Amino acid sequence: MEPRITIICLGVGDFNRSVEFYEKGLGFPRKKGPDGIAFFQLSGTMLSLYPRDELAEDITVPLQETGFPGFTLAHNVGSEQLVDATLEEAVAAGATLIKPGQKVFWGGYSGYFADPDGFYWEVAFNPFM
Repeated sequence: MEPRITIICLGVGDFNRSVEFYEKGLGFPRKKGPDGIAFFQLSGTMLSLYPRDELAEDITVPLQETGFPGFTLAHNVGSEQLVDATLEEAVAAGATLIKPGQKVFWGGYSGYFADPDGFYWEVAFNPFM
């Protein structure tokens, strides 16, 4: 298996709200696709949104409505100032600020927001990358 992630699929609670958040709020470019699933082209990978209940059904697992999903998505930027600006952009689009940008133990600067479905995004500046 090649070390690559092609698509990150998020099972969302309100499909239309989430599409609007990512497409209009964050400005992610949407790709043409079948009805009921949204694809966004990112640098090097794609993000897809699919109704949470339908995703659970497709996987053949029970639907879990609450709790930490067990993963985060990361978005790296080129400076500490861009971390803060990106967090502000996400909040203006409807995200919830979880942790403001701050110096972190690994020597960088990062903060977290949650999208409308509670998926956690880390926005980080890593001076070592």
